[in-house]
Amino acid sequence: MTNLMWARSVEWLAAAATNPGACKRQWDQGSGSALLEAGRYWDVLSVPEQLGLLALDILWSDPLQVPGPTLADCAARRVGFFLPPDPASRWEGSGLRHLGKGSWIAVPPPYRSAGPLEWIVPPDGTGVLHPALSLELALRQANGTLVVLEPPAGEQPPAARRPG
Repeated sequence: MTNLMWARSVEWLAAAATNPGACKRQWDQGSGSALLEAGRYWDVLSVPEQLGLLALDILWSDPLQVPGPTLADCAARRVGFFLPPDPASRWEGSGLRHLGKGSWIAVPPPYRSAGPLEWIVPPDGTGVLHPALSLELALRQANGTLVVLEPPAGEQPPAARRPG
């Protein structure tokens, strides 16, 4: 990204802060993240890491659509997809967490990681987000793939089996 693109992405992301100036100073002077409120400019759908990475790979396979901002929490092993705010949205599935109005999320600046938080796809400053329908379809496909790859109940995955 060029410096102008980084500057636009910082402005876009900091706009969600209660005090955008303080947020930008915190990013510039600190090494951490800032707490930003979801539900105004974007919501976040947080999913288990394996599901999220597979869904993101599926989203990348469409050459006509660039995925929106995607954040990884390496400590919690979760992936957060930034999507348009939708107060009526009902995301269902094991381990899915929809963060909308009234929810807060720790966010690093778009130009670096902060502890366990890092951007897989940083915001580009244009306001592009993941379309909810595309994300839902990618998650369904990823979940189907994971179900097929999951060993039958009570059986250990091949890497964990002991030699006979």
